[in-house]
Amino acid sequence: MIEVELKDNERIDDLQIKGYKLIQNREGFCFGMDAVLLSDYARIRKGSRVMDLCSGTGIIPVLLAAKYEPAGIVGMEIQADYVEMAGRSVRMNGLQEIIRMEEGNVCQVPDNYPSNSFDFVTCNPPYMTGNHGLSNKNRNMALARHEILCTLDDVVSAAAWLLKAGGHFVMVHRPFRLAEIIACLKAHKLEPKRMRLVYPYVDKEPNMVLIDAAKGGRQRITVDPPLIVYHQDGTYTEEIYRIYGMNQTREASGPWDQTRP
Repeated sequence: MIEVELKDNERIDDLQIKGYKLIQNREGFCFGMDAVLLSDYARIRKGSRVMDLCSGTGIIPVLLAAKYEPAGIVGMEIQADYVEMAGRSVRMNGLQEIIRMEEGNVCQVPDNYPSNSFDFVTCNPPYMTGNHGLSNKNRNMALARHEILCTLDDVVSAAAWLLKAGGHFVMVHRPFRLAEIIACLKAHKLEPKRMRLVYPYVDKEPNMVLIDAAKGGRQRITVDPPLIVYHQDGTYTEEIYRIYGMNQTREASGPWDQTRP
């Protein structure tokens, strides 16, 4: 690992894969389980060009580089301080030849990137609209959670612009917006091909949905088996251990063991 400067309130978290680590700001938005599950669900093909929208800390580009063999990944984030911090994480892990972090606005993607130029687009976007969810006075946190600077339609439109024909858009979101998500994908000619609901416990409502849509794909969707995160005693299920690559003696806690409220 290459030594990098840490700024006030920053920490380094171990990602438990290939020795990679990530810089995070204790007072800002930190990644959660949703990002980890998205990286596992993405199934990036070897040699693919990938764009990660709303990239935040850069967690998804780093995990995709660890799990797959992409030709290159662009992490696009609108907040300059997060771009700079994520860039230091990239350097710390020696991933400069694979990952490039860029400051950019999802709403301005057509002005800054050529169409049909990526094989995969991933996104862990803001989930909440209007007054849904808890508001937050911390602007970094608010932008990560609420559709303040971009909407679901903005994200899907950007993905459709960036993807090659047959390319895939993979996103994690909230189930209460599923009808809207599917309608939005179809409106932009992104056909849902796979979907998986994530349940915190087997007897609780799902709190995440993973969805994979293909540009110009045929109308057929596979609904994958439900993913259960915890046993009743609060320990991870076997599949979560597999996704994290962790030993099953590890307790269910860590920087990733949260989803956005």
